Amino acid sequence: MGIRFVLMVNKQGQTRLAQYYEYLTLEERRALEGEIVRKCLARNEQQCSFVEHRNYKIVYRRYASLFFLVGVDDDEVNKSFSLCCIFNWFIKTQ
Repeated sequence: MGIRFVLMVNKQGQTRLAQYYEYLTLEERRALEGEIVRKCLARNEQQCSFVEHRNYKIVYRRYASLFFLVGVDDDEVNKSFSLCCIFNWFIKTQ
């Protein structure tokens, strides 16, 4: 199906923007965001920008004090690299 959610999170782990493209209850969203944010913030700069979580592939990128995270279907790996390129283009042209 493609992109399931987009999150923008600051370095303290606070969600600044959340857009979901599938239905999740508020409790499920909070739990999912907490798990993913902890996992991504714990990674260092030398590690890749792809993380597996539940049935999602998480593609994330840090720019300044914000993390941009996109959750895609596990079978949409081909598009994951292009998401990194889109992050790069979007952030640097703004």
